[in-house]
Formats: sequence, structure tokens, C-alpha cells
Amino acid sequence: MKAALRTTLRTILRIVLRIVLSWTAWPGLLLLCLLATAAGFAHGIPVIAFNLTYFSLAIVLLLLERWMPHEVAWTRADGQLGADILHTLLSKGAVQTLIVFSSAVGLAALITPLAAPGNGIWPRHWPLWAQVVLALTAAEFGLYWGHHIAHKWKPLWRFHAVHHSVKKLWVVNTGRFHFVDSIKSIVPALAILVLLGAPLEVVTWLSAITAYIGMLTHCNIEMRFGYLSWVFNTPELHRWHHSKDLREGDKNFGENLMVWDWIFGTYFNESRRPPVDIGIKDQMPARFRDQLVWPFRRPVVLVDDGVGIAGARE
Repeated sequence: MKAALRTTLRTILRIVLRIVLSWTAWPGLLLLCLLATAAGFAHGIPVIAFNLTYFSLAIVLLLLERWMPHEVAWTRADGQLGADILHTLLSKGAVQTLIVFSSAVGLAALITPLAAPGNGIWPRHWPLWAQVVLALTAAEFGLYWGHHIAHKWKPLWRFHAVHHSVKKLWVVNTGRFHFVDSIKSIVPALAILVLLGAPLEVVTWLSAITAYIGMLTHCNIEMRFGYLSWVFNTPELHRWHHSKDLREGDKNFGENLMVWDWIFGTYFNESRRPPVDIGIKDQMPARFRDQLVWPFRRPVVLVDDGVGIAGARE
């Protein structure tokens, strides 16, 4: 009798804990990441703090994915673990390091004199948090249109299709991007901040926040968001974005914020469960090196699906 009662209580506790975590995990983990990053800046070790925070977040999300997955089907192996890791390290990671950090530190002042203190129109007298919010909104314009165009212009879509070819969403394929697709995304956002004269500290904060939200967006964890999805790019919005149905998939182009999706009419979030069957209808090679070459070899195929002209995604 006592054993049965203890089992029942543990079951109830587990259910309650999952409900609480489903509402608090996303904002709570993001807040903890921001606090850890702020501590890194305060102690003069922002890069070290970012890397420790980023990998700690990955570990926590992987554990939560096993304990409370959004889609059980997505917990099964898809044969892409090696390719996803290589894309993250050699494509997305390398491009982000070279362009965001190296360029921001060593080349920003050479690109335009507006990047130097006292020039440009950037409000450096604002509190740092307000400058970071402004940077998120301004850079999001470049991220939004870079992403949007990659879905509409078929030569760019072939590179972006490497990311959309995933059959499941989880932490490990967060960085699955072709290097051309990564460049296309990062350069416009960075250019906007440089032209406005944003300081390096603000650019670094933007890079860190984008990395955190990107991982949170891709996680396969049962979560609830409410009004958060009106403002931020959350997993529920990104699951719609990966739909094979272009009426759902060609929506929610925001990287961090949804402001430009609201303005340009591409926000999408219906009160039903997003599809579990995601990806593209073409066959993507299984090996990393073949995926890098695939966009250069794949011809543009146009199909009228009754909704519009679809390319490699069909």
C-alpha cells in the first residue's frame, strides 16, 4: 500500500514538474544564459563565458529532450548525427567565427568610418540593454530578408535546403547550415550594425543571444509559450517553418524576434499541433561532403503546386 502511494506521488510530482518546466524552461534558460554572459563581460572574459554557457545550454537541452520530448518520433536516430555536427563546426561555426568575431574585432573600422566611436547614428549614450534591444531589432531586418529571400529565390534556396532537409528538430541540428547559407544570413545583419556604428560590445551581445535563441528554437522539448511567441522566435513557430506545406513553411522567417514577420505579414501560428513530418520532398545526400556539393549540382526544378511555384523544396 505504501509502495503504491509512493509510486502515485512520484508520478504526480513528475507530471507537475513537467507542466511547470513546459512553461518556464524556455524563458528561464534564456535568462540564465543572459546572466552568465553578463557575468562574463563583467569579469572581462565574454568569449570564455559564452562558450561555457553555450555548451552548458546544449547539455541541459539534450537532457530535457530525453525526459520530455515534444515529438517522440524525433528522438529516434536519423543517421545525420555526424553530418549535423560537421555542419555546426565546419560550416556554421567557422563562418560565424570568421565573420562575426574576427570581422567585428579587426575589420569593422576598415569597412566604414561609421563604426568608430563618435560616428554614425548609433545611440551610444543609451543603457547597454537598450542598445542590445535596438541591435536585435535592426539586425533582425537583415536576418529576416536574408531568410525570406532564401525561400523565394531558387539559387539561394538550394543552399538553405540543406538546413530544411532535416527530418526532425533537435539541439544537434541547430547549426546545420551550408556555409553559403550562413554567410548570406550573417553578412546583412552585421552590415546593418556596422553602418549604424554599433560598438563591438553590442555586436558580441547580439551574436551570443542569436546563438542561444537558435538552440532553444530547435530543441525537441514539450514547451508552452503563450505571448512569448508573439515577440520571440520560439520552437512552436519554428516547427511551422519546417513544414513541407509551403502555406505553413514559408512563414516565420525571424531569427530572434518576430517583429518583421508581423510587419510583412508572414507570421504564422495556428491553434493545432505542427506537423511531425518535416523536411523537403527531394532527396538530400546523407554524407556531409555530398551535402556541401549538392546545391551546386542540383538544377532548379519548378513545379506548380496550385499555390505557387515551388522549387527544390517540392
